[in-house]
Amino acid sequence: MRAGRDPETNACRLIHGKADGWKELYVDRLGDFLLMQSPQPLTDPQIDVAKDWKNRLNLKGVYYKRLSRTVQSSEKTDSSPRLVMGLEAPDIFEVRENGVTYRLSLSEGYSTGLFLDMRENRKRILRNRVEPGLPVFQFAPTNATVLNCFAYTCAFSVCAARAGATTTNLDLSRKYLDWGRDNLSQNGADPGHHDFIYGDALDWMKRLAKRGDTYDLVILDPPTFSRSKKSGVFQAKRDYPALAKAAAPLLRKGAMLLACCNATGYPERKFREDVRIGVRSAGRKIMKLFAAPQPPDFPVTAREPAHLKVSWLRLD
Repeated sequence: MRAGRDPETNACRLIHGKADGWKELYVDRLGDFLLMQSPQPLTDPQIDVAKDWKNRLNLKGVYYKRLSRTVQSSEKTDSSPRLVMGLEAPDIFEVRENGVTYRLSLSEGYSTGLFLDMRENRKRILRNRVEPGLPVFQFAPTNATVLNCFAYTCAFSVCAARAGATTTNLDLSRKYLDWGRDNLSQNGADPGHHDFIYGDALDWMKRLAKRGDTYDLVILDPPTFSRSKKSGVFQAKRDYPALAKAAAPLLRKGAMLLACCNATGYPERKFREDVRIGVRSAGRKIMKLFAAPQPPDFPVTAREPAHLKVSWLRLD
């Protein structure tokens, strides 16, 4: 994977900061392009590394994005990557991950359309296997239903659809939901067989529960911070118990909750406890739990600690 030569996956991390001996430098392969991220301008040694990767993998272009801790207040032009070497990328281009195709863009601001550190969790849905002896879906995936909250470009839903499930996608952005429709179409799924709901996830989860809707898998992958007219300011470190509490009634007996969080300064132990608190306050019990590690191209070391927290929970 870290050699960048997996025929089924051409979107992965090649350099992961201090874990690879590069302070605050993160380098991703995105199909035919390289994306370098750092809070500081690129140094000559870093540019040399970019040239080496570009030549080694026969890539078309190299982009640089300045990492900022104030993304919420950044302008789109400030947070978008800029070309530093080679050919410019099309507005939309495709990458592969575990044989699945996703549409990405380097001109849409801070995010490209796919979070690479979630690859192994998408694979778990695609193959209906969290770990040995623990399937994602209790019964046949072809009869399964999935609620993807904070769906973004619906990458999780693409994998669920490939497995045979029907998905409902919630997001505050119409643009990203349209992007998700395109991702489904690119992989042979008919978007008309899936639901796309524009609106506040917490508000809609309560509506769906009141309606009596239930699912075989509910996915919670919220942003660290967001703001909506319905729920006001959402902060993952503060509001995860309420989020898990809202999700629990939507799960059928024996169904799976996928709870994720990427907030820095939110210890994994606290995250797991917050999820438990939310689930239990909804009157549900946790039958099985699996804490998924970061993928191997996001190595965890003392110098580069884990940032991603993921829990798979089967509820009674």
